[in-house]
Amino acid sequence: MIKDTYKDAIRTLNSLQTNASFLEQLRRERPDPRAQLEAMRGFLERSGLQVEDLDGLNIIHVTGTKPQGSACAFTERILRGYGLKTGFYSSPHLVQVRERIRINGQPLSKELFSKYFWLVYNRLEETKDAAQASMPAYFRFLTIMAFHVFLQEKVDLAVLEVGFGGAYDCTNIIRTPVVCGVSSLGIDHTSILGDTVEKIAWQKGGIFKPGVPAFTVPQPERPLEVLRDRARELGCPLYVCPELDAFEAGSQALELGLAGGHQRSNAALALQLARTWLQRRGYEAGPEVLPEVPPSTELLAQPSVPLAPVFRPSDAMIQGLRDTEWLGRTQVLPHGAVTWYLDGAHTTSSVQACVRWFRQAAFSHDKPQDGSEVRVLLFNATGDRDTAALLKLLLPCHFDYAVFCPNFTELSVTGSADQQNFTVTLENALTRCLENQKTWGRLLEEKGGQETPWLSPPRQVGGLLEPAPLRGGGAALLLVPPAERPLNSPSLVFPCLSHALQWIAQGRDPHLPAPPPKGGAHPQPVASSGAVLLQEAATIHVLVTGSLHLVGGVLKLLDPSLSQ
Repeated sequence: MIKDTYKDAIRTLNSLQTNASFLEQLRRERPDPRAQLEAMRGFLERSGLQVEDLDGLNIIHVTGTKPQGSACAFTERILRGYGLKTGFYSSPHLVQVRERIRINGQPLSKELFSKYFWLVYNRLEETKDAAQASMPAYFRFLTIMAFHVFLQEKVDLAVLEVGFGGAYDCTNIIRTPVVCGVSSLGIDHTSILGDTVEKIAWQKGGIFKPGVPAFTVPQPERPLEVLRDRARELGCPLYVCPELDAFEAGSQALELGLAGGHQRSNAALALQLARTWLQRRGYEAGPEVLPEVPPSTELLAQPSVPLAPVFRPSDAMIQGLRDTEWLGRTQVLPHGAVTWYLDGAHTTSSVQACVRWFRQAAFSHDKPQDGSEVRVLLFNATGDRDTAALLKLLLPCHFDYAVFCPNFTELSVTGSADQQNFTVTLENALTRCLENQKTWGRLLEEKGGQETPWLSPPRQVGGLLEPAPLRGGGAALLLVPPAERPLNSPSLVFPCLSHALQWIAQGRDPHLPAPPPKGGAHPQPVASSGAVLLQEAATIHVLVTGSLHLVGGVLKLLDPSLSQ
């Protein structure tokens, strides 16, 4: 019997290993990283494609630590506004695997996903021999499949987000992208990419190609020097993007579809990537010519890397920035008395940005006239990330409760094949959550009532906190007076997300069932006393952050339509 359904495809895909085991495979291959690209070329050829076939995809190749996915989303949305047929390959997915491969901004349909999955899978099975008996791992397989999709569906361009690093990432088998981009750099995947920002910058700069223009957002001096040296080594013209303020000179502020001050640098990068792609592909001669305009503010290039030009964004660019959507990143879901704030931040820099966004978003929310406002943190982190460093950055939010939970939506994963991870057991995941809970308690004890040095204090006007102004119309992080919210946050661990969300919402989110009766699944005193507080609160603000897989699981439960 021919297996051609979507569920069959997902189950078979999962058998190729999940993300965690792929990272472990990369660690084993690290002594000879060039072997990764050679293996990828071999898999591509076995699937029926040559590397040369990818030259016609008009690729925009983007790397960075986080959030390069947002920069890709801005870029894709802008170019789609020019009437171009776009392909977009990103990772990870939040709810369904087919989100990783998009045509014109929409996830591949289940029918098309099944069609191309079995096309590639069967070709790879048929070409096994004594010398090439293996199948590509999960991420490599999806990358090959994305290339097939984009070629067969005849996209005008493909926005390609790097998976891990850059130099030896499997997406880097491409030879001639139209333009490359590097978003903000930080520490992540240290066991693969290196334990310093400079080492990571070397990896990221590996996507540069001879004669292909590349753009980076402003970076710290040393990482920028590494990118500059890599660009010179590879014969690539590199430019630093001016801040978004420069594009707003003498005109209305640009509205971004993605919230958070950190998204402004991603938008500035996207403008340069889109404009350069249009120029290099001859679209500038169309009806929307982009005249350069002098910057109204003083813009200095960072050391020995020239500044990219400032230009007046076209109407399509302005609308594209405004209409960009990217689930699970600075996303707010108001559900009755409960407001969910979702941001898959898992590096120190992205958690800092997440906290700034959350504090401003929660501050702008209508304050309850009667009753209390309760804040809850829902957190998980996986892999080799420094959980203590991430949790420490979340302390200034002064949560009333901290909830730690694995990325499993249910205790049984039956029916959730898209989110299965065969390499992580419930026992291991819960052990990590218990460690995170202990870390949180220790941080609270150490912190006491100290102020957080990296935050500027707000001004107080008439007893209210006023956000300090920032360039570009943003606002500084809002500090809640310690006396109002002492650093005393009881914490709980739940075995799955459905249990955690039910306890947090206490039947007050119409999208979630009520929790079990008292004395059922939550016998802990903290759970019982907290349930009363949550039931009586006027509003509940929940920040869901850490692993993107955690955010995806929460989205799956809060918005079942995403699973259709």
